[in-house]
Formats: sequence, structure tokens, C-alpha cells
Amino acid sequence: MLVTEVSNALPGGSSLLRNEPVQARSSARLAGLLDAAAAVIDEIGLERLTTAMVAERAGASIGTVYRYFPDRIAVVEALAIRCAQRLAERFVSSIDASGATTWEQGADALIDMTVEMYRTEPGFRAVRFGDVTEGDDGTEDRMSQLGGAVAVIFRDRFGFPDSERMSRAWTVLTEAGHAVLARAHRVPGAGDAALVEELRSMSRAYLRSVLADA
Repeated sequence: MLVTEVSNALPGGSSLLRNEPVQARSSARLAGLLDAAAAVIDEIGLERLTTAMVAERAGASIGTVYRYFPDRIAVVEALAIRCAQRLAERFVSSIDASGATTWEQGADALIDMTVEMYRTEPGFRAVRFGDVTEGDDGTEDRMSQLGGAVAVIFRDRFGFPDSERMSRAWTVLTEAGHAVLARAHRVPGAGDAALVEELRSMSRAYLRSVLADA
């Protein structure tokens, strides 16, 4: 499995949630809280987010927020997981739609989809995966989850090796890629196309060198 199905609102015993949603209505309520958090983060930034703001934007009581999340950090963590899952899902869909047959095409599709997420996915640009917030000790896990999902896709679709060196390579590319794309999208709604192209060239060259040693 690439990732947990997001539309089910982070099932599978996530430690982020006080109560796991077991009904469609509960899942929808949790999704609404994450949507509200993403909208607030886009407007005022990550550091100013509070659980009260999430409740107000979602049209819910503060008790409803605390039913699922112990604090604001857990909200941010859950939003980051959802963003990672959506990116992986949309990446697979873009490969299928484009008919990509080479890993180079797959690498380009991954960068293009990540850029699209920075532009269109609420909360994605602000949360990112390398950000560290006060009391947040899950950043490395988020990166590992995203890099691991990408590794599985490239292994299954393009025959990439399942090796320790390849695993490290995906960690490097995930960290570097999101740092570059975060810089390229510092201004909402705009992007530095030249930086994106440099990232594309760097990623291809680095992957070639790793594959050559495999």
C-alpha cells in the first residue's frame, strides 16, 4: 500500500486523533476540520493557528475539535499527512493519465504534481514537510512517509531497486525538492519557473548516478 486512504479521514489507529471516526458523518466532520485549518493557515500562517480558529472556521464547537485533536500540533500533523497522501494519489493518477513509460517522465510528473499542489492545495505551501513547529517531533516521519510512497511507485512502475542506497536517495530528493519548491513558491499564486527547472535537472542527474551504482 502506498498510503492510507485519505478520504476515510486518517483511519488505521492514527495516534494523532483522540477518537477514530467510525461513520461517514464523523469522517466528514474531521475532513471539515482539516479543511478549515488549511484555510486559516493559508490566510495567517502556521504559527498563528489555534484550535479556536479551526472551530470557528469550521462552524463547530471547540469541543468538537478536541474530540479529535489534543492540540494544534496534532491538527498540523494530520493536515501534513493528508497533503502527503493526496500528493501520492495524484502522482499515480498523473502517471496513468500521461502514459509515462520511463523513469525520467515519472520524475518530471512528480515535480509537476508537487508544483501543482503548492499552487492549489490549501495548506500545502504553508505546512510543507520540512517545517518544524514548536513541540513537533514528527517531521522526519512525514518526510519518510512521502519518500517511501514515491519509492514504491518508482519501484513498481519503473523497476527501481529496493536498496538502502535508493532509500537514502529518496530522502535526499524529498528534502531537497521541498526546500527548493518552498523557495520557488514563497509568493502565493506565483512560482519561480527557473528554480523548478533547475530542480528537475538536478533530480534527473542525481537519480542517474544512483542507478548507475545499483
